[in-house]
Amino acid sequence: MPTERLQKVLAAAGVASRREAERMIAAGRVHVDGKVAGLGQAVDPATSAILVDGRAIGEAASAVHLVIHKPSGVVSTVRDRHAERTIIDLVPTALASGARLYPVGRLDQDSEGLILLTNDGPWAERVLHPRFGVEREYALGLLRPLDPPQQETLRAGIRLEEGLATLTHLRLMTTVEVRKLEAVLVPVPPELTWYRATLQHGWRRQLRRMFGAVGAPVDRLVRVRLGTLRLEDLASGRCRRLTAPEVRSLGAGRLDPGR
Repeated sequence: MPTERLQKVLAAAGVASRREAERMIAAGRVHVDGKVAGLGQAVDPATSAILVDGRAIGEAASAVHLVIHKPSGVVSTVRDRHAERTIIDLVPTALASGARLYPVGRLDQDSEGLILLTNDGPWAERVLHPRFGVEREYALGLLRPLDPPQQETLRAGIRLEEGLATLTHLRLMTTVEVRKLEAVLVPVPPELTWYRATLQHGWRRQLRRMFGAVGAPVDRLVRVRLGTLRLEDLASGRCRRLTAPEVRSLGAGRLDPGR
């Protein structure tokens, strides 16, 4: 069997995403044939003895695709010794199926809403990569409504250190939408003015930074849609398996013809 880069082999085996596998290798957690592995090392998965944290990787694990409604205060990492709860703590044992799961992307500790967990590296990459155009839609609760100049500035884009931050869409939520959202949030928010904002892809805390730049700090931030997947009635802290059509739809993405 031809050799492959170690991080690709780990991702295919369901150990972690390729990026996370690179971090594991760099941290010295991976051994090949009894020696600490090097980043970018080529291995033959059919003959090499590959251990992660002292445990041998087996055949490619059955793919697991989960969605969680992350509450505020939970960190979206597998391990964090400084955090009371991580996203993995919300996964029932029956749904994990013994797989090594990792989050697909991140949500800030003080943000809420949809986040995916999987052991399927190629699928996670298709969901995350900007090339496939999987939109992220958020509900933002503000203490007071945006005035027209604030809305105009946000729609035109805000200059951040990474570049010009833009929104695909921005609109005021309807009363029906707000009631439906508040029904699945814990704790129930005080009276806020809610907006929907959509990003094609985003930078760290982009929405909070954009709204803060126009003097409209975000009180609650909830991710309500990832591509075709919507929060709907998934209550805060709850987890479920994605259906086969949901997995296919998210993994297909929308190919950007300009790339």
